[in-house]
Amino acid sequence: MACIKKRRGRWVIDFYDQHGKRRWSTLKEGATKTEANKVMQDILKQVDHGSYLPDKKIPSFEKVAEQWLKNKKISLREHTFDAYECHVRRNLQPFFGTTKITWINYPSITKFISYETERGASIPHIKKSLIMLNGIMKYAVRQRYIDYNPVQDVEKPKGHSRYNESDEMDIFRPDEIRQLFDNTEGLKYKTLFMVAVMSGARQGEILGLKWADIDWYNSQLIIKRTFQHGRFYEPKSETSKRKIDIGPTVMTQLKKWKLASKPNDLDLVFSNEEGMPIDKNNLVKRYYEPALRRAGLRRIRFHDLRHTFASLLIDQGEHPKYIQNQLGHSSINVTMDVYGHLMNTVNQESAKRLDSVIFKNNGSNLVANEEKAKVINL
Repeated sequence: MACIKKRRGRWVIDFYDQHGKRRWSTLKEGATKTEANKVMQDILKQVDHGSYLPDKKIPSFEKVAEQWLKNKKISLREHTFDAYECHVRRNLQPFFGTTKITWINYPSITKFISYETERGASIPHIKKSLIMLNGIMKYAVRQRYIDYNPVQDVEKPKGHSRYNESDEMDIFRPDEIRQLFDNTEGLKYKTLFMVAVMSGARQGEILGLKWADIDWYNSQLIIKRTFQHGRFYEPKSETSKRKIDIGPTVMTQLKKWKLASKPNDLDLVFSNEEGMPIDKNNLVKRYYEPALRRAGLRRIRFHDLRHTFASLLIDQGEHPKYIQNQLGHSSINVTMDVYGHLMNTVNQESAKRLDSVIFKNNGSNLVANEEKAKVINL
């Protein structure tokens, strides 16, 4: 049972919490009885949901975020957790900081979006922040700090991916690709770079590739694992576990490398001198970038070889769904978001083919009918 009383000129709410403990909540001086009734209803709702906390025990956003990160660390890969932690501490905590978790609501979240937009944050960056914020607030609901997650009411910002900016994605032309191959020293690294360009596999997927993962009969690479931060992991999603079609030239190159390579206990296609996985930084600094310099090519990221592969498939007119499957994207939306700007918006050949399908058999009839109509009009 709860009631409102006035003591010393201020409204006081007298109630029992979900644990049966009697509590009092005193409103600020000047508050009206209507306001006191509203506060009482809010408190009773929290009690009913088992989420009531005295003001002094309501944790700050910063504290809840730290609890959430600690909880997530158990289930995330090391590098993924590092990315989560960095994003929360660099973007969310500076804005929400010591704000009580119960004060994070729809208006405060929309202010955060406006703040991020004004400081020049990209749409994907803001969306990532909202994903993190949503996770933290869902955790707060489970911990009974709050009744409801307000993030789910917020309209996510719309706009193009950062990859629509030309300076974010650099792609080699076919002649530049050949220059890279021709100026790579050693059969191992030439084969590795050929696999990177002609398969679109991620760097960690290539470094984790084993000879048993090559389907020599069907000319495919079977992606089963990735090597990152000194450890082997399963691919991050089911769609990342995939079979990549490989052309005859690269398959022949792989056969040459298999005959020339020294066997290793891990059965790795590309290993270092000790038979262990190649360090990704050594790969780039000692072999990839020197090859670019010898070829007289601009320096692009190793990951841009994956983008180069995608652009080649797009130029050939391959179906976006096939491109998605080859790249291992979680959905066609991801593929279109990243590479949609590379796709041709003008396709007269397609229009002509459609025209031919509809009109090729009765085109002469249409012309005859038009001529007949002219005669009648005369």
